[in-house]
Amino acid sequence: MSERAWFFASAGKQEGPFPEPQFRDLIATGRVTPDTLVWSDGMSGWEKASDVPGLIYGGAGQPPALTAGGPVEADFGVWSLFGWTLLVLVGTLLVIPAPWVMTGFYRWAVAHVRVPQRPNLAFTGQPGDIWWVFILIALGSYAGLAHHYWYLPYLFLPIQVFLSWLVIRWVISHFSSEGQPLPLSFTGSFWAYIGWYIFLYVSFITIIGWAWVATAFMRWMCRNIAGTHREVFFNASGWQVLWRTWVYVLTCIFIIPIPWMTRWLARWYVSQFSVGAPTT
Repeated sequence: MSERAWFFASAGKQEGPFPEPQFRDLIATGRVTPDTLVWSDGMSGWEKASDVPGLIYGGAGQPPALTAGGPVEADFGVWSLFGWTLLVLVGTLLVIPAPWVMTGFYRWAVAHVRVPQRPNLAFTGQPGDIWWVFILIALGSYAGLAHHYWYLPYLFLPIQVFLSWLVIRWVISHFSSEGQPLPLSFTGSFWAYIGWYIFLYVSFITIIGWAWVATAFMRWMCRNIAGTHREVFFNASGWQVLWRTWVYVLTCIFIIPIPWMTRWLARWYVSQFSVGAPTT
């Protein structure tokens, strides 16, 4: 069976073929779950992975606990997501409301995200926690409007990166499940973070290379989430990020599809995260 190639269905689309070792990695990381439809040569039709003998629990030292992970999902509504997007934009432009708007957005978004074995996920941050960070981020958005001081956006860039690093640390440390705080933290250093950010910034020169840098950057951030017994993965490839982003940008030129395309991209992006099995 080691030479078999496998396909699986995700979001109504067929993905594959994957060599068996790679396919079992997808199972271990939770991207392929027991309920995922799979197919390989010699099968009469598509079947749930759990119904294929030896696929999920077949390997030695691979107990059922390995299936405790799985993909992350989001049930964002079209108009609720679009409304929050506009509210964030307006709140940032007005500067003062930014801490309240951003905190409200995180609460709404996290409440609509589904993580395996983390029911009733919530965000517990308060507007006053790092209010000054959001104020400075909002003010920084005006740096590019100073035409006589064209260098301001470049001078402010390191500050913006530092502020975004603080936001990531704050957000990750304020999750709860079933009303109980989760002991999560982000351990990535600022210098590594700004290094990735500069790499991403420079990669835009290549027109397409940024997508691969962005996926690698996201995987680095996932590896630096501490306080959990389950690894966090980002499974999208650079190619998937690239073509979906371009489809989104080109479609939004027509204005009307923006709410639906925003939801399409946001839900797909969230679905590319998954959690692995608990480790001891």
